[in-house]
Amino acid sequence: MKIKLANIPWSTANLAAAAVLALLFAANTTLRANPLPGAIYTTDVGCNGVDLNIYGSKADVYLNGGPNHAGALPNGSYYVKVTNPSGSLLLGTSIGSGNDTPFVVTGGLANCIQLTAVLIKASDSTPGYDDTDNNGGEYKAWVSTDPTFPDNSSKTDNFKVREGAPPNPPTLCVRKFYDANVNGVKDPSECYINGWPFQVFADNNLYVEAETAWCGQVDEDSYRVVEGDITNWIHTTASELYPVTLPPDQTVEFGNVCLGAGGGLTLGFWSNKNGQNLENASDFTFLTGLCLRNATGGNQDFTGSLAANKTALNNWLLSASATNMAYMLSAQLTAMELNVRHGFVNGTKLVYGGDCVKSYFPGSNGFITINDLMTAAATELCLHGLTPSGNQFRAYQECLKTTLDDANNNKNFVQSQPCSPFTCAQ
Repeated sequence: MKIKLANIPWSTANLAAAAVLALLFAANTTLRANPLPGAIYTTDVGCNGVDLNIYGSKADVYLNGGPNHAGALPNGSYYVKVTNPSGSLLLGTSIGSGNDTPFVVTGGLANCIQLTAVLIKASDSTPGYDDTDNNGGEYKAWVSTDPTFPDNSSKTDNFKVREGAPPNPPTLCVRKFYDANVNGVKDPSECYINGWPFQVFADNNLYVEAETAWCGQVDEDSYRVVEGDITNWIHTTASELYPVTLPPDQTVEFGNVCLGAGGGLTLGFWSNKNGQNLENASDFTFLTGLCLRNATGGNQDFTGSLAANKTALNNWLLSASATNMAYMLSAQLTAMELNVRHGFVNGTKLVYGGDCVKSYFPGSNGFITINDLMTAAATELCLHGLTPSGNQFRAYQECLKTTLDDANNNKNFVQSQPCSPFTCAQ
């Protein structure tokens, strides 16, 4: 079953828990400013299963990494340890075992190691690892390039050891996709992306932390799945989902897009000689047909000669102020209309206007096309030409103005492909 993320009603207790988890996630993301790329996973004796996670005995748990793709673990030899889920209690380590770095990656592929064979117990240094103090039988495996296992140089994977574990536990998968059309659904033409951090919590404990697509066998339970926040990226689905209840098997897919340039040119460009060299008589006829406003709320028309109109546009744009919000909205609309008329901006492109666009355009999720944005601005200016402080229509005009301003400054266009450092997964 695939889960489409949506807004879900929350109780006060759940909201409080979510706030705590968000703080933990933010803190952990800060700690991992330059994390070790790639991933590890627990598996079976043949190293054929990915993230099996639930095992009948400690001897059944093997560790692997990869596969060989962009973002795989770097080549080298790694220290290994096992702890309780929080990492606060050491249960076993490869350090002092006779082979401190038994986990080896060559060409993006890791050797397959049995944890009980390469670790010594923290309690008495005999082979293996001690029992966890977690009531659910949960452990955390670590590999690191540093014997102190700092976060930036380590990878982890949680697993459970429990006698009598069900033979066919349910599977939970988490994936990230680039939602280019911002509809909140993974469409066939859209790609998955790796490198985006997410976490899975079970019983209020961190169960999985990863940056690549992940699937794992898990206990029958309800889970909280949370994805991270990245600057200049916007969630097109809910960034946190609870509860995700298994069985049956579940797949959670998070959608995001990044924002950037789209060809916008500012008021400054259209008021200087570079913009004036492009302006023509048909532009001024078109602008006069709009309900552009001046400082007093009157119409701003351009009915003189071409040279006179260019001068009038220059003076009007440079004098624009938000004392009358309709005036400033008119100026930003003019710049964008000229951007589209002269082919710098594609009017069908989406831009992000944030919460105000969500509020004024229900169902938009904060996104709007340039054409729809310009139409909304032009319609509003014909209705309300004078919107000083306190006017009931000022907030709506400010929303339109700010969204146009960001677009003219190339800040809020939805990009057609993932932005660096993210790429479409192979």
